[in-house]
Amino acid sequence: MAEIRVKKVEQGQTKIRNVPIAVTPEGFWCCPSPVMFQKTLKSQHPLNKPRSSSSPPTKPSSDHKKHSQELEKKSSRASSKSETVVSEPPVLGAAIVAERTAARQPSTENLPRKVSIEFGEPGTGDLKVVLFGKQGFIVKLSVHKVVVEENSLFFAQKLSAQHPSFHCIEIDDCEDVETYVETVGLMYCKDLKQRLIKQSVSRVLRILKVAEQLGFKTCMESCLDFLEAVPWVGEEEEERVVSSVLRLQSEGIGVNPILKRVASDVSKPANDTLSHVLQLVLKSTEEKGRREMKSIVLKLLRENNKSNPSSTSTSADLCNDTIYASCTTCLGSLLTLFRQVAQPDFTEQSIEVKDPVVKQMVIEADNLSWLLDILADRRTADEYAIMWASQQELAGLHSRVPIVYRHHISCITARLFVGIGRGEILSSKDTRHLLLKTWLQPLIDDYSWLQHGCKSFDRKVVEEGIGRTILTLPLEEQQIVMLGWLSSFLKAGDNCPNLQKAFEVWWRRTFVRPYVEQSNSQPLD
Repeated sequence: MAEIRVKKVEQGQTKIRNVPIAVTPEGFWCCPSPVMFQKTLKSQHPLNKPRSSSSPPTKPSSDHKKHSQELEKKSSRASSKSETVVSEPPVLGAAIVAERTAARQPSTENLPRKVSIEFGEPGTGDLKVVLFGKQGFIVKLSVHKVVVEENSLFFAQKLSAQHPSFHCIEIDDCEDVETYVETVGLMYCKDLKQRLIKQSVSRVLRILKVAEQLGFKTCMESCLDFLEAVPWVGEEEEERVVSSVLRLQSEGIGVNPILKRVASDVSKPANDTLSHVLQLVLKSTEEKGRREMKSIVLKLLRENNKSNPSSTSTSADLCNDTIYASCTTCLGSLLTLFRQVAQPDFTEQSIEVKDPVVKQMVIEADNLSWLLDILADRRTADEYAIMWASQQELAGLHSRVPIVYRHHISCITARLFVGIGRGEILSSKDTRHLLLKTWLQPLIDDYSWLQHGCKSFDRKVVEEGIGRTILTLPLEEQQIVMLGWLSSFLKAGDNCPNLQKAFEVWWRRTFVRPYVEQSNSQPLD
């Protein structure tokens, strides 16, 4: 980074301002930040202030006068312009000259602001490139035809279509003047890769965009090499990189190395990967790792459902098939473990024999709860309700297993009732009735333990789910379930689900305001 001292001449007074300008070993100017142009230009347009009488006018140097005379000739169309010129040329040959409108004009905000930049050795440029930016911002570049024509397809076409003596190209509506200047300067670089090192991804993306517009293929390739090698920070930056790279696919530029970072081999189905992830989590026995990864996978699958609502039914079905296959495996393992624990002589076994079995039984029950949460989020847990309602053997073994182990099974039952009560799981009448018939009593038996030994258990939510599930049945079946619950509640009290709200609804339906009067009723199909 070098500094150019720019003199500002106004009404016989000279002010010196240091403007930071980056000058490369190859001798071209490079703006150190995207806002440097604006900062420099703002400093050239201060508000009109009364001149201090204590500051005597400074006599301009002869070089200063010479540059001023030249600029006056070039800007003869404008009236009474004051000038800002370079007090001395930079060591490596980068010269900057800024012009502005006279201070005596009523307002300078909407008047053209100009910056001149010379590349290479001073005075050797044979082509002018004028960039018209936003808010009247004009930049004049002095470049070399042989350099820009060799590196840029855009400039090569422009020059070939003009007369040999043509020496000026104008570019209107230039969106990013700073990056444009920097990209042109990169044409004078021998090693673009080294020039891009330690730059930000956003800055390189801007250079890539301008290089694409100029047809600067060498620069585009260097930018792509940079983007392939550096990390992308955050989803927003990743999306910007991918969208920029995808735009270049039709240009014959090698973008595949970058896209491979975000796109896997199409020959390997995504469901195979999902199945592998599920199996790794389901088979893990490390408590903390399992808990964290279950939460992460559930969150990511939920995000997939929200971000891809229009995904094809085929891919969704394949994903559900993968999850249900895992459910079947876990359920088969759980039933085998229940059979083993329910054996009369199991309690007489040594701790070394019992502990692995009990631990694995708890893991399998936890796996089934997690898979149910995934399916409920995907609104595809209907088949799970059918599968669980059909486990009569598992429910029969339930009472023969110590409650400290079996209560994990009741958590699954409670989750299903909550899902049906909330309308998340749309099961048939027969499935709902079978689920209550098979699993309500085991849930009641474990209710006291669930309240005191399970931190995630929410009594009010579960009771509301059970009651709503019962009330979805035909009235005759509601009566059977309600009378069975009443018998248990009168014996266990708080150790039984409190379904009084559902009981009241059933009571009103039956006795207070029956919708079909008994005298005129006809059998309902």
